[in-house]
Amino acid sequence: MATHLSALDRHFTLPATRAITLTSPLRWLARGWQDLRANPGPSLTYGLLITAIGWLLLSLVDTHSHFFTTLLTGFLLLAPLAASGIYELSSEREAGRPTSFLHSLRDAGRNLGQTAYIGVVLTLIAIAWERISAILFALLYGGMVPAETPLWEAFTGQYLNFTLIWVFCGAVLAAFVFALTAVSLPMLADREVDSITAMMTSLRAVMENGAPMLLWAMLIVAITALGLATYLVGLIVLFPLLGHASWHAYRDLVAAED
Repeated sequence: MATHLSALDRHFTLPATRAITLTSPLRWLARGWQDLRANPGPSLTYGLLITAIGWLLLSLVDTHSHFFTTLLTGFLLLAPLAASGIYELSSEREAGRPTSFLHSLRDAGRNLGQTAYIGVVLTLIAIAWERISAILFALLYGGMVPAETPLWEAFTGQYLNFTLIWVFCGAVLAAFVFALTAVSLPMLADREVDSITAMMTSLRAVMENGAPMLLWAMLIVAITALGLATYLVGLIVLFPLLGHASWHAYRDLVAAED
């Protein structure tokens, strides 16, 4: 672990990162809830937008299992980008400045070029996962990608091999994406840094705080799953909650600028 972190320091000039405790993720959620309550209108507007996008995707792939898994993964990979404005809401509240949805949206574009670069990286990962999913379906799901198969049939005992392998591959990919974005996107909303520095800082912070960051990742998965289980309605509140909490995760994990 120390060797890997030293290699990062040799190749990148990274901001200092901090050690956190196992209970830190719970504190982030509590602070995130306070931010949401302080800015309910702007925060819930972001939740409504991401939910509307999710509903649109669901309407397009209601009975197409392969496309459902692909678009669901892409939705989850790219959704953190939509939280850039939520980070601004937390930042402005922290600084004691008044804010609004339009104000936060405008401020989120200050480092748009570098944020877009991370968006490109996440899009490429989503495309790669689409290809991997297609291969897994072809190999393990009856030899062909189903065209009009109900979603639930892809995850029954009849296709247990597919389910286990698909979930394992998805978990590995999700862990990698989480390590790159846990800190990087809030950091780009806060500082004039390049995307590579932001992603490497995120990777370092996650590597240095394995147990609490694992708990944070599990909480994100559980809360997101709760939102999905309510036919996305829960995301109206849960998405901005996670966005606000992610801001506080960044503030705890990365030392302030000198």
